[in-house]
Amino acid sequence: MSFPKLTRRTVLAGLGSVPLAAGIAGAAPRPEAPPRPGDGGRGTLLRGADLVLTMDPDLGKGELGALENADVLIRGGRLAAVGHGLTAPAGARVIDARGRLVLPGFVDLHNHLWQSSIRGGCADQDLNGWLAACNRSTLPKIDPADMYRFVHLAALDALQAGVTTVVDWVHAIPYDTSESYVRALDDTGLRFVYAMTQNAGTIDLIPRVKKELLDPLPLASAQVSVHAGMRAVPELRRFREVADDLGTMLNSHVLEHRDDRADDPIRSLREAGAFGPRLLMNHAIHLTDEEIALTADHDVRVAHCPLSNMRLASGIMPLPAMHRRGVRAGLGHDGGTNDTSDMFNVMKAAVGLQRARHEDAEIHPTIPAVLRMATLGGAECIGMADQVGSLTPGKRADVLVLDPGTLNFAPRFDWVSQIVLNGQPPNVSYVFVDGQLRKAHGELVGVDTEEVVREAERAAGHVRDARAGTAV
Repeated sequence: MSFPKLTRRTVLAGLGSVPLAAGIAGAAPRPEAPPRPGDGGRGTLLRGADLVLTMDPDLGKGELGALENADVLIRGGRLAAVGHGLTAPAGARVIDARGRLVLPGFVDLHNHLWQSSIRGGCADQDLNGWLAACNRSTLPKIDPADMYRFVHLAALDALQAGVTTVVDWVHAIPYDTSESYVRALDDTGLRFVYAMTQNAGTIDLIPRVKKELLDPLPLASAQVSVHAGMRAVPELRRFREVADDLGTMLNSHVLEHRDDRADDPIRSLREAGAFGPRLLMNHAIHLTDEEIALTADHDVRVAHCPLSNMRLASGIMPLPAMHRRGVRAGLGHDGGTNDTSDMFNVMKAAVGLQRARHEDAEIHPTIPAVLRMATLGGAECIGMADQVGSLTPGKRADVLVLDPGTLNFAPRFDWVSQIVLNGQPPNVSYVFVDGQLRKAHGELVGVDTEEVVREAERAAGHVRDARAGTAV
């Protein structure tokens, strides 16, 4: 009997036996064990997936680290092994993944989950009109109880669509509303980054929220959100100092609209000492060539939100130019102006916008590049690539299982391209966050979806009454 040669790839993948022969055909059956959020510490084995995209070139072929007819073993909330012929630990849950695709969970770099309250709103407005007519006029009308309902709805929508980590840019809200906001996120089981801002007079709430609400939660972390502009450099410097004290990144909208040029946000961030690898800039559409070079030279990270930018007539991020300079970039939904959670649609838009603008089918992002942006690239942008973003053994187990055997996806031709070009949230059959099963058989585990929707509709009614001046 011959045994496989031990290499760094096989050691990392946890291989210790002869690989199984490729070519298991047929549709994927139901899993062999009933779904449940936890596995009692015994682990979960995803067995025989037709295609596993690890996002780790040391584990598989090409830049996406692809493996065929492979297994993924989850234990203790971590990825224990990825490879062929893995053995299920005693008592482990085994999911037959034949005919399925496995990849890391999506990382949503920019969202405003409370804006589910204004989905579809102000659809005839650009960014400035939408901010005035929908965003700013609605937020003050949302009380803590309704904030929970809106955030809970949107967070579950993101989770069922395959997002396992979300960066939520949270506007200045009172402490009791922050409590409801954080509780809604935590109740979904998502991994989340609570990127919080405050007004200058309430800046002390930021460290309080981090210490009292976020630090006790294992899936929560913090960022400090800011509004960049030369008129507020002293305030911006104060927020940067708070972020430094807390050891967090800064998070800012930058040059989303042409009118933002008047505030010179790049200069303001530089003067405040905030322009560096601990800064995440959202949108970054209207940067000059010099500003793109500065962004790259200072290792500033960017979040690309193509669907929101299209909806608000904001423009198209110069992503190919950023890529040529080595800027780290990921993808974001951007709350209410994305209107729903669909990272497949975001990826397709990111590819299509650049191809249309440059009339070049090979322009960045390519299909593999945009898949990386939606997973490991996003994790790199927020300093979490050592924890999530790839299926590298040792990382936290944020994992998706996709079912390609659907009318929108089948038949098989080029599955990597089909994920981006054909994929939809209903193709997400299973979602694991930190090893916990959050979606199975295409349904969220332990969630009464109808009740969540009823509660959000109830909250929307309160907001309509408040906007009309008839709140009860």
